[in-house]
Amino acid sequence: MRIPSTQALRALDSFARHGSVWRAADELHLTRSAVSHQLRLLERDLGFDLLQRIGKGVALTPRGQRYAADVRKALTVLGDAGAQNSGAGVGGSFGISCPPGFASMFLCTHIGEFQQMYPDVALSVLTPRRLDDVSNPEADAFIAFGVGNWPNRAVELLCEVSFTPLCSPTLLNKIGGFSKPADVLRANLLHLSDTEDWARWLALSKVENPDTEGGIFFSDMNLVFSAAIAGQGIALGDELTGRRALSEGRLVKPFEATVPSPRAYFLVFEHAKAGHPVLNAFSEWLRAKLSESRL
Repeated sequence: MRIPSTQALRALDSFARHGSVWRAADELHLTRSAVSHQLRLLERDLGFDLLQRIGKGVALTPRGQRYAADVRKALTVLGDAGAQNSGAGVGGSFGISCPPGFASMFLCTHIGEFQQMYPDVALSVLTPRRLDDVSNPEADAFIAFGVGNWPNRAVELLCEVSFTPLCSPTLLNKIGGFSKPADVLRANLLHLSDTEDWARWLALSKVENPDTEGGIFFSDMNLVFSAAIAGQGIALGDELTGRRALSEGRLVKPFEATVPSPRAYFLVFEHAKAGHPVLNAFSEWLRAKLSESRL
């Protein structure tokens, strides 16, 4: 069996991830014509079409997509084998996708420590459009916030989350304090995407017939916290991502009552990446930092 050239396989992998010849050429430091030539040679060696013309552009055929997915797994195995046997320790590039709120309020406040421990790792932190999105081909692993249902992926629980009302001292003084849970309705409720979390907290606190439809809606937890810190309303947050603002006095916790979230933070990655040296190192370090935060 003739094995195609590694350069041709890398050209296919890059084209599959980026969807264009010029982006693949930029990543591989080749000319566009060189990438196109590698793809044509690969088609000749394989004996079937990898590309099809769509309008003025080109895209992978269904068979080409399946083959590219297998090539990606094979290249990952080869890369991991080289890293594990190089004798140079943990190193190489590694992309981690992480929700913006978790990234800015927890991960990015500690990430320098990981870099000091593993100076040969070129770490990239990416943010997804949705909290549970694990589709970015540029990411080697994902910190995702969801219910744990990601088919055909390895899924490991990182930490569960409980929400409690958080607001600025300024707002608390302006309102005159909160003596009972229903008093939160005197302020703007700050929502992350929908009213589900506030509805659950108010129900748990036995507030009758609350109107949770009002308030302000945000698509990002960073925005929720920013509005709360600025005294624009009261947020439901978790003490993991809100720990720094709480410790610095920018936010206060008017009630002890918390409501467990049906969602949690998970580490998600392709099964083929299990055992990846950088993934293992990052996972161990992250779990240690999360454990410290709970002390």
